Amino acid sequence: MQVRSHLGLALALACAAVVPHAWAGKTLDAVKQRGQLQCGVSTGVAGFSAPDAKGRWSGFDVDFCRAVAAAVLGDPEKVAFTSLNAQQRFTALQSGQVDMLSRNTSWTLTRDASLGLSFAAITYFDGQGFLVPKKLKVDSAKKLKNAQVCVQSGTTTEKNLADFSRANKLAIKPVVFDTYEAGFKALFAGRCQAYTADASALASIRNKEAPNPDDYLVLPELISKEPLGPAVRRGDDEWFAIVKWTVFGLQEAEELGLTRANVDQLLKASTDPAIQRLIGSGEDTGKLLGLDKAWLYRSLKAVGNYGEIFERNVGAQSPLKLPRGVNKLWNQGGLVYPPPIR
Repeated sequence: MQVRSHLGLALALACAAVVPHAWAGKTLDAVKQRGQLQCGVSTGVAGFSAPDAKGRWSGFDVDFCRAVAAAVLGDPEKVAFTSLNAQQRFTALQSGQVDMLSRNTSWTLTRDASLGLSFAAITYFDGQGFLVPKKLKVDSAKKLKNAQVCVQSGTTTEKNLADFSRANKLAIKPVVFDTYEAGFKALFAGRCQAYTADASALASIRNKEAPNPDDYLVLPELISKEPLGPAVRRGDDEWFAIVKWTVFGLQEAEELGLTRANVDQLLKASTDPAIQRLIGSGEDTGKLLGLDKAWLYRSLKAVGNYGEIFERNVGAQSPLKLPRGVNKLWNQGGLVYPPPIR
């Protein structure tokens, strides 16, 4: 009898161990107590994160901050945006100055393994390119031999430029600047023959910052992989899960045809279990994250699905008019493949 009772206790404890349970997590608690999400963004990249004349931030990266605020606090406006340059961004996250970093930042092994942070998801598949004046009549990055190339310090961009130059024996001379803005202004002032950054940023610079966009060309080559996405501090798995699944949820919403416009109708009428799980009319997925049942409904209502975020900020409906390319869903020929919400 004693052996049986011990076996029964062990079995009960084992069963209890697999019962789904969400711990609040210190970051979630802090955000709720503060009543505001602290989000680190760029110093101003049109289409991704930039303030308007009234100081209101908007952009692709900004919308993911607002989506998390809507999921956690019930209001996409409860976000304080902190403008960070490349050197400041990781320290601000590590120190707790911001709760998440959503700032056109590439996921790399070094950053993932040594900086005390975790990348939650990939929101934009990018690559490093070059912006050049058309008058130089350069049609390939491999023709930049001995060229002076402006680049921002403290970035993978600077390291990639050195690797590309060495591998192709180009003897490129980097002209290094602390800020993104200083680098492209130096190009327009004629201090260098090219400016290198993520291709998406180059499109933003050409369209929004160049004195005459038609005078400049983004060269066709991409010299690196730049998977961009939000990052959080390591050590708070609950917060990591919230940010990660907010991104995945908005990507799956596009896959299922859920939009800002139809989500209320589908909330009332849809009998599709996948849609019901996503927007809270069926199975409660929020309790697994320490949130309520409508967490993802609020995110979707606030900023739209992934495709809507893309098109509005950087795609066909935006001044940048960037093609979706590999940022299409997996079932449309792209790389965006969210794990299922279930």
